[in-house]
Amino acid sequence: MAPIPTPPTEPSDHPDAYVGLAADRAEHLARERGWSSVRALAPGTIVTMEYRVGRLNFEVRDGRVARAWKG
Repeated sequence: MAPIPTPPTEPSDHPDAYVGLAADRAEHLARERGWSSVRALAPGTIVTMEYRVGRLNFEVRDGRVARAWKG
């Protein structure tokens, strides 16, 4: 039987650390800190609910991160 794969680890920083930052700065910082996928979304954008390890989502209003969450 094949071993169960170990899921990759996520960066240890908290998504709230990005709230208030300019969107381009937040994306650059997130990639530096090891997030494999960074997604900037407009308020009200419809997104799927699947959780992806290593992905950080930003809701961007007026060029700034208003909300950030994993997955």
